[in-house]
Amino acid sequence: MKVFIFILITISAFAQNFKTEQVKFERVNAAFDSKWPQLKKDIISKGYNPNSFRVFFRIYKKEKRFEVYLSSLKKEHFTLFKTYPIAASSGVLGPKRTEGDLQVPEGYYHINVFNPQSNFYLSLGINYPNAADNIKGKKPLGGDIYIHGAEVTIGCVPLTDDKIKEVYALAVQARSNGQNKIYAHFYPFDFNTVDWKTYSKNPNMTLWKSLEKGATQFEKNRKIPFVKISKEGDYELE
Repeated sequence: MKVFIFILITISAFAQNFKTEQVKFERVNAAFDSKWPQLKKDIISKGYNPNSFRVFFRIYKKEKRFEVYLSSLKKEHFTLFKTYPIAASSGVLGPKRTEGDLQVPEGYYHINVFNPQSNFYLSLGINYPNAADNIKGKKPLGGDIYIHGAEVTIGCVPLTDDKIKEVYALAVQARSNGQNKIYAHFYPFDFNTVDWKTYSKNPNMTLWKSLEKGATQFEKNRKIPFVKISKEGDYELE
């Protein structure tokens, strides 16, 4: 029991230290100063504790829509919190398969980089290439895919400097609350409005149908789906 309590204290201290270190950077500190007071009010208005919530991101390429969901640390169900327009895009519908193809990835990812000194104001990196990309893609696969500020992109998700302040602050706060993994699901389009006949012969249908399953499952139970990757590089839900 003592060991368990020690582990919890250690995790909590590490999480809090993460935010402390992040706000030492001028842009992060400015983001919290300008955005956190209103974000905090909005979080409370949704019924969540600002010191005990998780975040989840959903990105729709065709609609250029970025959704932020919240959940409490003690419950798995998420609620839509905010929606932001994506400021620019590159490539076409379909996954990123190699370096230099200008594509924005499509698939199930998580945040693995917090960059407080980004060339695009602030940025959150995703774990592209993931295991599926490594199997399906053509090397070199490229990398450095970010959710960032500014209004330009080559394969990333720009939200403008103003809006990335909010998203970055939410991610830092969630991490400091104890959320170790922040998921970000990248979709080609909104599956609720897509006309599948338009894409009946598209070579990405297998991928898109697997992403639709995850999206539909989340919308049904508001829980992040558990996804595994087959030896062929396909996403499978459990």
